[in-house]
Amino acid sequence: MISMDTQSTLKTQALAALSTVIDPELGVNIVDLGLIYDVTYDADLKLCTVTMTLTIMGCPLTGYLNDHIKSALMTVAGIDQILINLVWEPAWSLDKMSRAAKMTLGLH
Repeated sequence: MISMDTQSTLKTQALAALSTVIDPELGVNIVDLGLIYDVTYDADLKLCTVTMTLTIMGCPLTGYLNDHIKSALMTVAGIDQILINLVWEPAWSLDKMSRAAKMTLGLH
């Protein structure tokens, strides 16, 4: 069984990797945009599951983001598999964005 410290460290590393994935339309990373709802890790499977949403249904960047998310997470030691769990509840809103993202987009 994976320790809580290891789980926490892997989640921190995964979020750091995800913060390198930039939404090309907005120029802000997907973590600060509030698109990432949760990150979990199964040590037995070396599987990282990302629960996330998109700003709109039918987003034309879905494939692009999926590819970049997987590439970013594969740089984290211990992650061999990635599952992206795309959800629509709770719905994304501007409130989910970090203060830095809002400032970058002039929404402060």
